[in-house]
Amino acid sequence: MSYADQVFINVCREILEGGFWDTQLQVRPHWEDGTPAHTVKKFGVVNRYNLQEEFPVMTLRRTYFKSCVDELLWIWQKKSNDIHQLHSHVWDAWADENGTIGKAYGYQLGVKHKYSDGWYDQVDRVLKDLKENPASRRMVTNLFNHHDLSEMGLYPCAYSMTFNVTGNTLNAILNQRSQDMLTASNWNVCQYAVLVHMMAQVSGLVAGELVHVIADCHIYDRHVPLVEKLIERQPRPAPKLWINPEVKNFYDFTVDDFKLEGYDPWPFDERIEVAI
Repeated sequence: MSYADQVFINVCREILEGGFWDTQLQVRPHWEDGTPAHTVKKFGVVNRYNLQEEFPVMTLRRTYFKSCVDELLWIWQKKSNDIHQLHSHVWDAWADENGTIGKAYGYQLGVKHKYSDGWYDQVDRVLKDLKENPASRRMVTNLFNHHDLSEMGLYPCAYSMTFNVTGNTLNAILNQRSQDMLTASNWNVCQYAVLVHMMAQVSGLVAGELVHVIADCHIYDRHVPLVEKLIERQPRPAPKLWINPEVKNFYDFTVDDFKLEGYDPWPFDERIEVAI
């Protein structure tokens, strides 16, 4: 069975059986009809995925892998905040009249900073250190820039990556302040698992472990029946991730350079309302 499925089932059961409901609090998120979107949550969830064993995609319902990778490339490769450069509509609700999400996500990765050896943006700095200084313990990216929060369409949820090389293996920690378990949990895991594979391949390394740290791990009130249905399913085998081995430059990857072989998720036709 898919390990990612088992992680999802275990975390959701812990939240539903012993989580904290915020129904007595005022909350920012709301549903399309204006009703406050309350959650049941667990604080401080840590999940570990060994990327050498299997690719961590759920089979309990489909994770739309191509759209997932497209958004990853939009943020990390294009370093964009323009939703017109994205082929899905996941960011439409947070875009301004010009079609941007402000100084959020990709914008932060594209800003150049001065280092002792020159000017680099955050992505290029990590790529440089992976090749030239893999023993570094300073390979960190951070999207939560307090100076620019007021100009962001949405504060970044998955906000920090720490890369660490052990031998010829690239490991990473993804820090996330907030996680909507039904809508985006496996979406984020798949994205950053792909990112570790990308960084490893262009640096002559192999992908190792992805550690996912979540501060506020929650299920929205209107999602509870859907989650209860999903966690009663029997997980199916995890697919194999194929990455085009010919790509050696991080900026040459396209969506078509990634495939899931043997992906056979359960059907899931229910509409999932997104809190905004």
